[in-house]
Amino acid sequence: MNNPVAFPIKKESRWQWMQQWSDLAHSLSRSRLAIIGLALFVIIVFLSITAPLIAPHDPMDQDLVNKLLPPAWEAQGSPAHLLGTDHFGRDTLSRLLYGANISLRASGFAALFALLLGVTIGILAGYVGGLLEALLMRIVDVFLAFPLILIALALAAILGPSLQNLIIVMGITGWMTYARVVRATVLTLKSQEFIESAVASGCSQWRIMWKHILPNIVAPSLVLFTFGFAQFIILESGLSFLGLGVPPPAPTWGRMLYEGRDYLTVNAWNITLPGLCIMTVVLSVNFFGDGLRDALDPRLRRLA
Repeated sequence: MNNPVAFPIKKESRWQWMQQWSDLAHSLSRSRLAIIGLALFVIIVFLSITAPLIAPHDPMDQDLVNKLLPPAWEAQGSPAHLLGTDHFGRDTLSRLLYGANISLRASGFAALFALLLGVTIGILAGYVGGLLEALLMRIVDVFLAFPLILIALALAAILGPSLQNLIIVMGITGWMTYARVVRATVLTLKSQEFIESAVASGCSQWRIMWKHILPNIVAPSLVLFTFGFAQFIILESGLSFLGLGVPPPAPTWGRMLYEGRDYLTVNAWNITLPGLCIMTVVLSVNFFGDGLRDALDPRLRRLA
């Protein structure tokens, strides 16, 4: 995988560092797609957090008399259920709001777990080198040699369905990209003068990695985090669809797809609505990630 960003590799003072991030924010603000993506994502996160307050019904409540209702704008719809109901009569809007909370939390924590693990391994492999680098990179190669969905399915089946296990499974299957990109970046950083000066002044390896190398890999790691988060949204939905995500009756978008598949010809909205939610989140994160990547690339900033 090619490094998605280019960024200055030098030791900056605190003021220069703040100015650099100010320039980044300014560059990012000029990307309409990035702003639209960020705005959509913030709205979705806000709705997911406030789901207990704004959801019109309890997502677990069943009303078999009103099952499989279409959205309110259709002829058979009901104003009491704006987006209709599922085969158990549960309110679709409420389940989408609560499902967003679970799906976003699982994907966010999994992306953070993968980020921390991958960055740690990448820094150690790139800076320490030698036998440790060879061992860690061969582990990366082994993980990449297997289909990631197969690894996720195997781990999910072994650990069992739960939110914590889902986060662990997705994190374990997503750290390799971070490790490879960070290692390549650290190998470039090692040859820079400020690292050589730090070594000559007697700084320990841990201090060099923490104080000098880590701040310079924040930018590419953030870009990878955004794209990784979008991938985890899809992976979480896939695992939930297969019954290996958060166990029922907790609502997730993937499980809503699974439960609505048998009623596609009766009420297609039960699949369409969660599918649109997944698509919207992934698109919003990818739009923001593209804008962030462009803003972090000095060559693209000069062309803007």
